[in-house]
Amino acid sequence: MIRRVASAIALSGLLTTTALAAPATTQASIESQFDAGVSSADQMAWLKQMASQPNHVGSPHDKANAEFMLAKFKEWGWDAHIETFDVLYPTPIKTLVELTAPEKIVLGGQEPAVAADPDTANLSTALPPYLAYQGDGDVTADVVYVNYGMPDDYKELARRGISVKGKIVIARYGGGWRGLKPKLAQEHGAVGCIIYSDPANDGYATGDPYPKGGARPADGIQRGSVEDMTTFPGDPLTPGVGATKNAKRLTRETSPVILKIPALPMSYADASKILSRLGGPLAPESMRGDLPFAYHLGGDGGVSLHLLVKSDWSLKPIYDVIAMVRGSQYPDRWIIRGNHHDGWVFGAADPLTGNVALMSEAKAIGGLLKTGWRPKRTIVYTSWDGEEPGLLGSTEWAETHADELKKKAVIYLNTDNNERGLLFGQGSHDYQQLFNAVAADVTDPETGVPVKKRTVDMVLASAFDGDGAPPAMLKAAKKGDLALLAAGSGSDYSAFLQHLGIASINMGFTGEGEAGGSYHSAYDSYHHVVHFDDPGLKYGAALSKVVGRMVLRIADAPTPPTHYGDFADTISGYVDDVQKLAEKQRKQDGERDKLLADGTFKVASDPLHPVGPPEAEPDTPYFNFAPLENAAARLTKSAKAYDQAYAARDAGLTPATRTKLNTMLQDIDQLLLDDRGLPGRPWYRNLVTAPGVLTGYGAKTLPGVREAIEDRRFGDVDTYTVRTAKVLDAYADRLDAARRLVEDK
Repeated sequence: MIRRVASAIALSGLLTTTALAAPATTQASIESQFDAGVSSADQMAWLKQMASQPNHVGSPHDKANAEFMLAKFKEWGWDAHIETFDVLYPTPIKTLVELTAPEKIVLGGQEPAVAADPDTANLSTALPPYLAYQGDGDVTADVVYVNYGMPDDYKELARRGISVKGKIVIARYGGGWRGLKPKLAQEHGAVGCIIYSDPANDGYATGDPYPKGGARPADGIQRGSVEDMTTFPGDPLTPGVGATKNAKRLTRETSPVILKIPALPMSYADASKILSRLGGPLAPESMRGDLPFAYHLGGDGGVSLHLLVKSDWSLKPIYDVIAMVRGSQYPDRWIIRGNHHDGWVFGAADPLTGNVALMSEAKAIGGLLKTGWRPKRTIVYTSWDGEEPGLLGSTEWAETHADELKKKAVIYLNTDNNERGLLFGQGSHDYQQLFNAVAADVTDPETGVPVKKRTVDMVLASAFDGDGAPPAMLKAAKKGDLALLAAGSGSDYSAFLQHLGIASINMGFTGEGEAGGSYHSAYDSYHHVVHFDDPGLKYGAALSKVVGRMVLRIADAPTPPTHYGDFADTISGYVDDVQKLAEKQRKQDGERDKLLADGTFKVASDPLHPVGPPEAEPDTPYFNFAPLENAAARLTKSAKAYDQAYAARDAGLTPATRTKLNTMLQDIDQLLLDDRGLPGRPWYRNLVTAPGVLTGYGAKTLPGVREAIEDRRFGDVDTYTVRTAKVLDAYADRLDAARRLVEDK
C-alpha cells in the first residue's frame, strides 16, 4: 500500500488554505491558537458516541468509528483514508467453564448490567469474556493455584512438591504480563489456564467497587490478549511483513505466538468458588490475595474444572485511519502521531480517552490550516485498529511501509488510555528536554500550576509517603525535571521503536483516576470515565495540549529539538545497572550455595508443612563489560560535544548546512538496531530497550546483555556486550560527524 500513502501526500497539496484570519507567525501564537481549538466538550461528545456500542475487532461499530473519524479528518482539512489489513482473529464461538468436583457449578458468562450505567445493559452484540490467541480446547482436569503464574511462583510450587502437569492452573492478574501466565503454564505441562482479577490488585482492597466507586466489582472480568508478543507483535501469521491481501502467511499451527492450551478470564466472584474449595498446602504469604478465606495451592485432586473454548479462526479486516498534512518545507520528513480505536467491549477509557484527545489535536490543527498556516514537516495522524489483541493495526502498517518510514519518519508520538493525575512519558531520551519544555507550558486543569510542576511535586510527595516511584522519575524530580522512562511494549509504539528504530514517545496522564478497576471489562464505559477516570475530560484537553505542542514544535523546528546528552546519561545508567545486576546475582548464588551445602534449608523447613530447598543453579561468573563501559564513555563525550556545538552555532547555520545536518540526524536512532535481533526473537532489533521475555509490557534495558544474565545464558553476555557496544559506537560516530559539520558550517 506504499502507492496509496504516496498518493495521499500528493493529494494533500489540494487542501484549502483560504485565510479566515491572519496566520499565526510565532510559535507562541500558533500554540495559543491551537489551544483555542481544543475542547473538552468535543471530546465528551465524541467519547459518548464512539463508546456507545462494543468496539472489538470485527464488530460493526469498530468499523463505524473508523468511518466517523475519516469523515471528521476530511471535514477538518486533512487528506485522509482508511487502510485495511486482513489479520487472523479468533472470535469466540463457545466458551464454557464449570466446576465438576467436589460439586458441579457453572461459572463464567457475561458481566451483569449495572443500573447506574445504561451502556452495560447494551451487551447483546458484545463477545463473551475471552483471551485472544489462546489455544482452543475442551479439557477437564484438577486445579492448581499458581499465584501470578510467574517463574518464581513455579519455583515455590516445586519446593512444595506440586506439579501442574496435566492440570488446569488458576492465576491472578498482576506480577507480570497477562500472556506469560498461560504460556508458562503450557511450558510446565498444564492443559488449561484461568486468569482472574483478585480484589487485592484492582478490587475492593483498592477502593469502592463500581458503581459506588471505580474499583473492579466482584463480577468484573478483565479480557485481554495472550498472543506471545514478546516474540513478535502484530498478525500472528505474517511476522515482519504487512498482512495485505496477497501476503505469504504461516498457518495457525506453525505460528510461534499462538498458544496451544485453552484459557479464559474470570471474575473474582467466580474464582472464589474455585479457590475456596482448594486443598493441598497453604499458599505462602507472598502468594495470597485478598479474598476472605485461606489460599491453598490445590493439586491434591479435590477440585476439578471443565474448560472449553471454541473460536472462529478466520481472517478479519481491521481499519487504520491515516490522515496527513503535507509539509511546506520538508514534505519527506514525517511527524507521526497515533492512538488506537478498538476496545474489548466499549473501550471508553482504553483507548477512547486517548483517541478523542488525538481528534481534538487534529481539529485544532485543522483550524490552523484555515488561517493559511502550514507545517514545515509533514504531519501524519493515525488511529489504529486491532491494538488490543496484539498491536495489529500499527504493526501491519509499519511493516507494510517499513522502507518508506525508515527514510521519512522523524518521530512517532503515541498515547493510549488517559485519566487524571501526573504526566508520564517513556521512550527516546534525546527528546527528554522537549518533553519537559512542553510540560512546563501546559497548565494542570485542576491545580492551575504547570503540568511539569504538578508531576514533579506528585513524585516527590509520593516518595516521601513511601508509595514509591520509578528511580529514574525520582532522580529527575529531585532536580525539578521529568524523566522519560524506558519503553517496553503494550501499545502501538513498539513496531516503530523496537523494529524500525524510529524515535518514539508514549505519554499520558495517570495516577488519580480509577480506570484500573474497569480495565478491559464491560464496565469500561462512558459512565465510568466521566464519573471516576476524568470527569469533564479536563485531562483529555490537557493531553491534547501536551502532545499537540510536541507535534507542532518538532514539525516547525529548523532542526528537530533533540538533546543527546540526556540519551548518553541514560545509557551510562543502564551500563551501571547491568554491572550491579551481575554483582548482586553472583552474591546471591554464593549465599544459596552455602545454605544448600550446610543443610540450612532442611533444618529451617517446618516438619508439619515441609518446603524443599531451592534448586541449585549455575553460578554467575565474572564478565568483561569493558566494551560497554568504553562505548558509554565515548557516547557521553560525543553527545555533550555535539550538544554544545549545536547550541553555540545553531543560529548561524546556513540553509545548506542545516539540510545536511537534518539528513545526518534523521535516521540516527536506527543505528541502535542489530539486524540479528535479540536471542530467540529477531523481530526485536533495538539493543537499547525491548519488552522483557518475562515481563511483557515492562521494559528491559540493554536487553541482550541483561536478559542473558538473568536467564543464566552466560555465553550470550559477552556476545551482546560487544554487539551493544558496537551500536553505541555507531551512534557516537554519527554525533561526531554532525558536530564536525556544525563546527565547519
